[in-house]
Amino acid sequence: MNPDAASTDRPSVGFDDQVVEAFKIIPELLSRDEKLIGRGRLLDVECLLGPTVQPFHVTIRGGRILDMSPAPVLMRSWRFAYRATPAAYHAYWQAMPPPGWHDLLALTKRGGATLEGDLHPFMVHLQYFKDLLSLPRRSSFGSAP
Repeated sequence: MNPDAASTDRPSVGFDDQVVEAFKIIPELLSRDEKLIGRGRLLDVECLLGPTVQPFHVTIRGGRILDMSPAPVLMRSWRFAYRATPAAYHAYWQAMPPPGWHDLLALTKRGGATLEGDLHPFMVHLQYFKDLLSLPRRSSFGSAP
């Protein structure tokens, strides 16, 4: 592999505010996706999701997001946390993400994201979380201005 190629496929930086704002609309996008809600119908979890610069405490019941509050929230617990850099989310949300930036677990392998805590609910419902966290991609987040 060409060592220069690895540096050219890295996402750009400087997307903090855009990514936080895109993350805030995920509950609305989910509410319009009955198929995805159905996929998560057996999921009830408190988790921490979002960009590293501003994660969110998320309450999911029956596949629906009932609450999403900016962290930190005093004395609020979570089962697992999935946090990625804004640059990693920006790359992940592109219509055609670059190789290695196309999947939540690939982002952790690259060091652009962290997954911690009780991984059982995340892994059991992995496709749900992949689809949930890719919702901004469907809303044209990655389109050129």
